[in-house]
Parts: sequence; structure tokens; C-alpha cells
Amino acid sequence: MTDRVNDPVPDEAPKLKEYEGEGITVTFEPRRCLHAAECVRGLPPVFDLQKRPWVQPGGAAPEEVAEVVRRCPSGALRYHLADDTAEPPDTPTTVRRMPDGRLLMRGDLRVRTGSGERHEVRAVLCGCGASRNQPYCDHSGPCAGGDFDRAEER
Repeated sequence: MTDRVNDPVPDEAPKLKEYEGEGITVTFEPRRCLHAAECVRGLPPVFDLQKRPWVQPGGAAPEEVAEVVRRCPSGALRYHLADDTAEPPDTPTTVRRMPDGRLLMRGDLRVRTGSGERHEVRAVLCGCGASRNQPYCDHSGPCAGGDFDRAEER
């Protein structure tokens, strides 16, 4: 069975969902989500899959929400503060190759996609070439079998 949210038209521009809270706005790009679950484990009052909307940024202080969003390895979750301050990139930029071939990247990134260049601070790039969301991993190929926790330990 295919998850239609993660089955984009080639070169399709990203679709973002926006969730506003006091002092912070969280955006979510569904087709980039790799279900690492850092958000739901990290701050259940804000990220609750049983609620609608599932992201409720007002459920915690903006600093707490931002800290948990930064744990999202794929970059599917992002934030900006009420003063329009965006998430700062990690320095130095880091690239980690997971055992299954995916590349976990953090830093001041410029990623070329079919719909143009994107500025990123976190991304998981496909290592096998099978993703339908190139260059991002979408769990559709053999490089999508690894565990994020094990990758961080290496």
C-alpha cells in the first residue's frame, strides 16, 4: 500500500502545513516525514497524532517547541519565532552516512530539487536513488531500513 501523501508528482513544489502558536509557528512538510517520532516522544502535549490538528504549538513554551522540532532529522518539521527568527543552522555542517546509505545532514544547506534550490538546516537524503521525492529519502527504496537512533551513536 502506498501513502499518497508521500507519493508526489515529480518536480512538485513542497506542500507545507502551518501551525501557529503564541510566539512560534511550526511548519510540516508531510512528504519529508520519515517517522523518526522525535516530536511525539519529545513533547507529547504539542505533537499528538490522536488530536486534530496533530501539532499544537501552544501546548508548551516556544523554546521547548523549537528544541524538539530541531530533533526532527528529516527537516519535515521546521519553525520560526514570532519575530520571524528562523531556525539557525548547526555549525559546522555535518554529514553522516547511515549503514543503509541515507545521508543525515545538518547545517547551512542548499539542496537542489526538481522544483528548484531549497535552503535547509536538516535533511535526510536518499542514498539508493529509488526515492520518488529526490533528493530526499521517502522510505521507498532499500536505503530506508535503518534506525535513526543507531545512526546518531556512530
